[in-house]
Amino acid sequence: MKYGLLGKKLSHSYSPMIHRAIGNDDYHLIELPPEALDDYIKKSDFSGINVTIPYKKDVIPYCTVLSDTAKKIGSVNTIVNNGGRLYGYNTDYDGFLYMSDRAQITFKDRKVLILGSGGTSLTAAHAAADRGAREILIVSRSGSVNYNNIYEHQDADILINTTPVGMYPKNDEKLVDISRIPNLSGVIDVIYNPLKTNLLLDAAKQGIRHTNGLSMLIAQAIYASELFFNTTYDSSIIEKTLSKIQKEVMNIVLVGMPGSGKTIIGKAIADSLNRTFIDTDAEIEKKHNLSPAEILKKHGEEYFRALETEVVKTIAKTSRAVIATGGGVPLKEENRRALMQNSYICFLERPLDSLDISGRPLSQAGSLELLYHRRLPHYRSVCDIIIENNDTVANVTSRIIDAFEKQRTVHI
Repeated sequence: MKYGLLGKKLSHSYSPMIHRAIGNDDYHLIELPPEALDDYIKKSDFSGINVTIPYKKDVIPYCTVLSDTAKKIGSVNTIVNNGGRLYGYNTDYDGFLYMSDRAQITFKDRKVLILGSGGTSLTAAHAAADRGAREILIVSRSGSVNYNNIYEHQDADILINTTPVGMYPKNDEKLVDISRIPNLSGVIDVIYNPLKTNLLLDAAKQGIRHTNGLSMLIAQAIYASELFFNTTYDSSIIEKTLSKIQKEVMNIVLVGMPGSGKTIIGKAIADSLNRTFIDTDAEIEKKHNLSPAEILKKHGEEYFRALETEVVKTIAKTSRAVIATGGGVPLKEENRRALMQNSYICFLERPLDSLDISGRPLSQAGSLELLYHRRLPHYRSVCDIIIENNDTVANVTSRIIDAFEKQRTVHI
């Protein structure tokens, strides 16, 4: 094993995918408990490794040489083995600056709150300081600035989350309510799975400039590879890799009225892209041994919607799936937020007189037009694109895939 990522828990890491995308197929996950670290590093049976939680500080004593940046920050995320001598670097620093510059979040003369006190927090603090931040405060559970008194700093301009709170699989979590810090002009969350944490969804809702950590992860990986192979990559490779990885991990979600063709189109998309297809109604039936129509008839809509939310929030955490949702899924904000975290969402629109509503009790119970107009604002608010289902399955499928592939790589 020549190259890899060293850490304690790595099962959901994107790093091997990123390094394969830039041409390094000999890159693996090196998952070690703390008691095995000493033996592994001393053997140095590697050419180059990246280092992540919780070992970014622990590996420093093993490094023969530290870069100026690693020495200043006190954190190493890249080690190169040069003839048995270990050289320690911090490419997270440059990756962090790439991410913040890309999102046009500036630090000069700004007050910065950093959530967390680990290695990434140290990196973020030094990067912000080097870019001219007027004040930097580290927020921790037991520090002088903590989650009980953080709202005393309502004049903060930038908020940076360097903790794992909100990361998969605990996507619902967040540490702060940014509506109580009204001066914010930028929010950075170094988490990249999900692509949009609840913290970032809040920032988007409030019109605050924001970014996740995927561009940082990719930039630091490429800078590390330059050190591994003593080479320089073309500057465009970061954005190309970012676009590729983002589309690789995102779900494609179809929302729209019952009978609009979400299931048949969804299956066609999944077949074309070699992805897993998931239907929320089918998942409900599988879990409860009753169809949605039977559940609605037996227990009522409120009961059904609770079951639906439970399924949606579980399914939304997946990656690389094509998901067809029940017609009422976007009515609840918690469903919309769950789907928005990791998905490209298409509103599949179809004329009401073309909808197949057989076997759909809510669509048959009253005015279909009233039902449509009640749901329409929610379909529009959650979607990234609207596609008319007014053609063959093959052509509509092709239009959705084409839109997905051509989407601009965004800040989050």
